[in-house]
Amino acid sequence: MSKSTERGLIRMPGGDAGLILGVLFALYAGFTLIGVLLGLDANGLASTLQRITFFAAVYALLALALNLQWGYAGLFNIGVAGFMAVGVYTMAMLTAPVNPEAGGVPGLGLPLLVGIVGGMLAAALVGAITALPALRLKADYLAIVTLALSEIIRITYNSTSLQTFSVAGIRLGTGASQGMPLPSNPINALFYSNARSPASPPTLLGEAVFGIFGPLGIEGTTVVDWAYTFVLIVFVGLFYVVLSRVGNSPFGRVLKAIREDELVATSLGKRTSRFKIKVFMLGCAFMGLGGILWQGSQSYVSPTSFLPTLTFYIFIALIIGGAGSNTGSVIGGALFVGLLFEGPTFVRRLVDQLLSLGDAPNTFVAAVAPLASLDVVPLFSFLLANLASFRFVLVGVVLVYFIQNRPQGLLGHRKEIASSVDLSQRQPQPGRADGGRTLNHFGEDRPREEFNDGEQR
Repeated sequence: MSKSTERGLIRMPGGDAGLILGVLFALYAGFTLIGVLLGLDANGLASTLQRITFFAAVYALLALALNLQWGYAGLFNIGVAGFMAVGVYTMAMLTAPVNPEAGGVPGLGLPLLVGIVGGMLAAALVGAITALPALRLKADYLAIVTLALSEIIRITYNSTSLQTFSVAGIRLGTGASQGMPLPSNPINALFYSNARSPASPPTLLGEAVFGIFGPLGIEGTTVVDWAYTFVLIVFVGLFYVVLSRVGNSPFGRVLKAIREDELVATSLGKRTSRFKIKVFMLGCAFMGLGGILWQGSQSYVSPTSFLPTLTFYIFIALIIGGAGSNTGSVIGGALFVGLLFEGPTFVRRLVDQLLSLGDAPNTFVAAVAPLASLDVVPLFSFLLANLASFRFVLVGVVLVYFIQNRPQGLLGHRKEIASSVDLSQRQPQPGRADGGRTLNHFGEDRPREEFNDGEQR
């Protein structure tokens, strides 16, 4: 990216907010055009844009949490999925009914807010337990430990011995491989009389809102999904503000010093181990909350939701936007979802509708062989038919490109202010005309005409 392009990214109208909105507008325009070409109706278009916004928000949440650890402090945590699982499962066990229906998973029956706070605290506690021994390790070794821990957590929740168990006479459970239900989406309670059944009669608010969007062809379920997505957008804003304040605080400046050179930070009297443990706990708590907000819309969770691939995707989003930049984390999440996660699927649907490629070859060799006669259609058809695998290749290519050509990401070029006050914005005071006040050689401030003969003017 050229320097002129970099300056253009910074000076977008509206600053960082304008840059984020510009990226979202471009994604909306692209997917709206694809939706029109696919023949989607109003509800289909609204549902498509809601799905893009939802995933962009959740990836932004998790990329922001990871940026706190990796972008600010240089801690290579590759176990994001595991800490998400701790937050979600703790919330589920705290809020599950004490006496569930037949085949259900028992819990403590606590309110949802208590479950959310408990999930964040549990994720932070696991982060602290991990940090105590693991932060003695550097770079790749820390990554290996956190990745192993993430898999240990997932396999533990998948264990049949924990499907139901008792602690001090209290029955709990994880549901093992079958998963366990989560509290009903609280947004549903605003629109339906029975939060667990969209088929139930709507509330007064639901009738009013559905009456507005119904004539436009937008279904009630799409409206409710958009309402939950707006809640996620609010949390993205809160994450952004909190982490920006943390980064600009004295605590955040120590984290950046640790990232650049821990030995120098230690030599200045900073107990870097404490700082790393604190930031690791805070980042893990935000990862737990991000997992709760993500899975909370589905009313169900299972260990398969927390595979290592999820952590890999979050890292890709952060790398695209630029580690160390909160704005880059949000933009990276949006671009990853729009161009790499959801984009290929819509492109395949569009190609299938506009072109007739015939049956795809069964093997890669059969798809490549026609290239000898300059026939690319079989290979193209094979790639579209195996899009799930091809997406990994596409993501890998993007990762290699950024590492080689843009390791700092899209917004990683921006300079950070080291002091608490941006001194670069201060303008020097213009010189005073005769008769103004100045200092004599004793450091006294008095009018120039009061100087005695022989004093330096």
